[in-house]
Amino acid sequence: MFSIEANQLTKQFGTFTAVDHISFQVNEGEIFGFLGANGAGKTTAIKMMSGLLLPTSGTAMIAGFDIRTQSKLIKRNIGYMSQKFSLYGDLTVFENMQLFGTIYKIPRKELKDRIMNSLRELDMEKQADTLVDSIPLGWKQKLAFATAILHRPKIVFLDEPTSGVDPIVRREFWKLIYLAASKGVTILVTTHYMDEAEYCNRISIMSEGQIKLIGTPDELKKKMEVNTINDVFVKFVKR
Repeated sequence: MFSIEANQLTKQFGTFTAVDHISFQVNEGEIFGFLGANGAGKTTAIKMMSGLLLPTSGTAMIAGFDIRTQSKLIKRNIGYMSQKFSLYGDLTVFENMQLFGTIYKIPRKELKDRIMNSLRELDMEKQADTLVDSIPLGWKQKLAFATAILHRPKIVFLDEPTSGVDPIVRREFWKLIYLAASKGVTILVTTHYMDEAEYCNRISIMSEGQIKLIGTPDELKKKMEVNTINDVFVKFVKR
């Protein structure tokens, strides 16, 4: 069964086509990478799939729900982490997670246990009462991810989640992604770090609003006759 199924999904802003008839499927529990340069259409595609933008044409089924007619149900069943850090700096770590858990209507008694379990996995129990503004960027990103999956969504959209953090923190962040996927959560992640693309089960490369290449990292390296995904991307761009 597919967690995500897009069919000829298109978004135009006036005469500009940001996403141009893209079609693809993502399996349950799969880590699917969306690659492409800035302006390729990745973020616009995610906003349509998460119910934030209506498509100009085409459609998609997200967690079994239609993006055109069931956007509210989609929002209940997905997590979303944007490029820009979106938690509240003047609230504590615990208060941020409590706020978002309340928005998703997690029962109060259950919510506290979920928060503390999440903080334990992040090794951040001692920071529960610390203001978010005072913790390092890497911890903020991990906290944002933990908050995005607190309501146990079926799908999580991650829009360049490791942008601006150091390589060690990026590796730690990907451990969290693998842990979530091992529990059956479907992950769709955009990134401009080519080494991260190697961690995905499958990847697509977008350009000018279209999906130009799609497959496993090994399939794409074999197709382009290169040794790394970075070389795949460079060769693709040169074409």
